[in-house]
Amino acid sequence: QRILRLAEMCRRLETEEEKVLPFYPSSLSEWEQQKARKVLEEAASEPLARVMKDYLGLERFWQRFNKAKLEEKGMERARAALADRNQELRGLLQQYLAGATLNQKVPKDPHPL
Repeated sequence: QRILRLAEMCRRLETEEEKVLPFYPSSLSEWEQQKARKVLEEAASEPLARVMKDYLGLERFWQRFNKAKLEEKGMERARAALADRNQELRGLLQQYLAGATLNQKVPKDPHPL
C-alpha cells in the first residue's frame, strides 16, 4: 500500500513530457500488442497470474526504476571515461613540464670546447 501511495505521489510530480511520452517505445507490432492486451484482459486461471494482476499498478514504477538504474550506469561509465582522460592529460602535462625543465637547464650559448 505504501509503495502504491508513493507511486501516486510521484505520478502527480511528473512533468508533462513524462506523462505524455512513454519511457520505452514498444518493439511489438500492432498485432502483437493487440494479442498482449487480450491476454491481460482474460480472467486468470493460475494462482500466480491472479497475484500478478495485483501488481500491474507497479509497472510504471519499475519502468522509472529501470530508467534511473540505466542512467546511473551511464553516468558511472562517463565518470570512468573522464577519469581515464584526466589521467592521460596529467601524464602529458608531466611530460611537457619535464621537457620544459630540461630546456631551461641547457645553456643557450654553445660550449666553447
